[in-house]
Amino acid sequence: MAEPESIPRPEGLETWYQLSDVRIDGDRIIYYGEPLIPEQRLHKELWPAFQEAGYELKLATPSGADGTALVAIESGSVGNEGVPWTNIALFAATIISTLIVGAVGWYFVPFSEIVANPLAVLQAWPFSAAVLGVLMTHELGHYAMGRYHDVTVSLPYVLPFVFPFGTLGAIIKMKSRMPDRKALFDIGVAGPIAGLVATIAVTAIGLSLGPVELPARVVEQSQSAESIVFNNPPLMDLIAWAIGEPVVYSDPGLNPHPVIIGGWVGMFFTFLNLLPVGQLDGGHMVRAMVGQRQETIAALVPAVLVTIAGYLYYVRDLGLNDSVGLWAFWGLFSLVIAYKGPADPGDETAIGLPRLVVGLLTFALGSLCFMLVPIQVG
Repeated sequence: MAEPESIPRPEGLETWYQLSDVRIDGDRIIYYGEPLIPEQRLHKELWPAFQEAGYELKLATPSGADGTALVAIESGSVGNEGVPWTNIALFAATIISTLIVGAVGWYFVPFSEIVANPLAVLQAWPFSAAVLGVLMTHELGHYAMGRYHDVTVSLPYVLPFVFPFGTLGAIIKMKSRMPDRKALFDIGVAGPIAGLVATIAVTAIGLSLGPVELPARVVEQSQSAESIVFNNPPLMDLIAWAIGEPVVYSDPGLNPHPVIIGGWVGMFFTFLNLLPVGQLDGGHMVRAMVGQRQETIAALVPAVLVTIAGYLYYVRDLGLNDSVGLWAFWGLFSLVIAYKGPADPGDETAIGLPRLVVGLLTFALGSLCFMLVPIQVG
């Protein structure tokens, strides 16, 4: 907790802010008074000095009082929460969920065998490593770039789930104000770039490992039971062509190696993350690239996704299980997250041509991950 004698009073504080009182509340220092300039400019003027002094600066409306308060929180208090037990527990749970799902769903280990010998799930470690490796590389790209720009970000929260992948993905939380559009762009684009590098590597490895032979019981069941088909994005076909390996097999007794699913997951989540709306990576990137005009672009996303669902349903005569429901859900979901919008940077200075080029190339590569019908159940 800050002591009274250590309360930061950056040069220019009282130039831009009519200070009337300062109080300490736990690890927060609250400055009461009235801004002498617009709030957005006030934060822009004072944020660097507070950051240099080791504090994150926020603006708040004090309860029971008029005006705008400045709230300074020690940077260590924002990001230092001790041992990240929640992150560790979720990661451990996701390792278990991906191993179980991988063993049962992709290595075709009978569940009865897993009950009798839980270590049987370790047969699926390549699948688990591929899926988690792609997701964690993506999120750690955000984390590393956040640390580079002195933006306080959390470690990744990995979310366990059931079939088909054993996880819903991973997220990180930004706990401090984004200083400028350049930092917003760098943090936003770092995840997709890192994730795509990992995705391409995992896909190439999976293709090189060759197919796996299906047990006879699975082949018989697949001929009569409902099955799930994961269609290949263009990027996967390009990688297969580049290394001279097939990605599909005419023999019904052969399946692509489960490691390839890690690449499929990486491509699918990369495309979704690059949608230019809300707190998704694409939303942050486009906000940094075009400024406030991002809101106009974001408003189009729900309409486009619902249109895709309508096209598949009415023109292609596909059902809800043939990705119609998927795109309809994402259309509604993008409408919800559009209201919150991306992070709001303190400095609106343009990011410059090199970053614009990187952004456009990332979106172009991400477009190779798009599939009109990613999943079909039938």
